[in-house]
Amino acid sequence: MSQQSITILQLYPKDMNIYGDFGNVLVLQRRLEWYGYGVKLLAYNPGDNFPADVDIIVGGGGQDSGQGVIQTDLLLIGPHLKELANAGVPMLMICGLYQLFGKFFKTASGEVIPGIGLFNIETYGKSERLIGNIVTTSDEFGEIIGYENHSGQTFLAHGVKPLGHVILGAGNNMSDATEGARYRNVIGSYLHGSLLPKNPAIADFLVEKAVTKKYGDFSTDVIDDQFATLARQVATKRPR
Repeated sequence: MSQQSITILQLYPKDMNIYGDFGNVLVLQRRLEWYGYGVKLLAYNPGDNFPADVDIIVGGGGQDSGQGVIQTDLLLIGPHLKELANAGVPMLMICGLYQLFGKFFKTASGEVIPGIGLFNIETYGKSERLIGNIVTTSDEFGEIIGYENHSGQTFLAHGVKPLGHVILGAGNNMSDATEGARYRNVIGSYLHGSLLPKNPAIADFLVEKAVTKKYGDFSTDVIDDQFATLARQVATKRPR
């Protein structure tokens, strides 16, 4: 019997891949392999043909200029991304792509970069950058640890569920102590670092949703995450 396989698609790696965001793809690949699955890695950049069959979609952060480069293409594929999200495909969008999965990003200079509206959120560029180690907490994933570096401040519309609530750091903005956003199996977050190596619970959420959607169930041995646990302990002690 052939090995079951999962396809991971990275969105816009040429323009939206800073602060180690490709590490999220590597973590998903490695954990899937540890669980016994084959992995196919794909990349999508502006002008490419969107793959017909993907199981997990991952996107990273970028400068405002990078968002401008991908803007037109993202709006073209936005309806298809929404279809996939509504069908239960798990996705992780970090920083710049998190912003553009919302309604819009209005830069500090007043330029409005429209998003695809998958998240009911709005982002406004500010003069102050929110930089430093960040710890948040959620009922589903426990403590979520990472590093933030963004000048955009994101505001969730009424009823939008955040990924977590801030213990240390700024998060989405400087006023409501939320971080990230959720929609079905889609996660948006400002946490770089990259996010998944120190947060295996989120990685396994994405893995489980992808495998269950494709093959009907997900049952494997538990991975020994002692090194991730040690990294988390060190990270939580770092100053802001």
